[in-house]
Amino acid sequence: MSELPDITAEGLHKKLQIAVSQIHLEVSTNHLDRLVEYLFELSKWNRTYNLTAVKGLDAMLSQHLLDCLAVVPAIKQYEKQNGTLFRTIADVGSGPGLPAVVLAVCLPEREIISIDAVEKKTTFVSHVSNRLGLVNLSAQHARVERLKAGLADLVISRAFASLAQFVEKAAHLVNSDGVMAAMKSKQLEAERKSFEGLHTGWRIDQVDTVEVPRLHATRFLAWLKREVDHE
Repeated sequence: MSELPDITAEGLHKKLQIAVSQIHLEVSTNHLDRLVEYLFELSKWNRTYNLTAVKGLDAMLSQHLLDCLAVVPAIKQYEKQNGTLFRTIADVGSGPGLPAVVLAVCLPEREIISIDAVEKKTTFVSHVSNRLGLVNLSAQHARVERLKAGLADLVISRAFASLAQFVEKAAHLVNSDGVMAAMKSKQLEAERKSFEGLHTGWRIDQVDTVEVPRLHATRFLAWLKREVDHE
């Protein structure tokens, strides 16, 4: 007997609608449908391939999808503040497409590259790209360090590594005018003190506090830019 979902597609859709309104993100009905379908695909594949430790659609909605959706307004705001546009965004250590799939759905005019060293996860992202018709989403199965330089305008990570390790492993992927952004939780302050004592050629430009609907936890998006004398 197959496992019954802990929440219906209609229930997920309603919760998503409420969440996007709380973070003031404009998302079409078509986009919401795609996000719901992504969750069902993730739940289905997870039973066989163990793509994430989070089990159940409702938990995946809260702990994965909403966590990633919450950074979309922050990305748009950073672009507005700095008069820039991230045409190509690379998500390193993307896992099953978090936040890559969410960014591809919500930012359809951008090219999104999902990068992970675990083949079953990039295979899943490629499957999702085809199933959801996300022509702007591609997956690369590779170690970040081995990818070509200057791949993206924005390199983003979620639970990938410390700030210092993020820069060490992925900074070469950023083009000459690009930036990096690390999705972080409460460990950021300790990492920040350690990072600022290093000479990486990069600095913390700003830190955005990110409010995630349904999660009673503080999230941050740390923006990193090259030091002026390293540009």
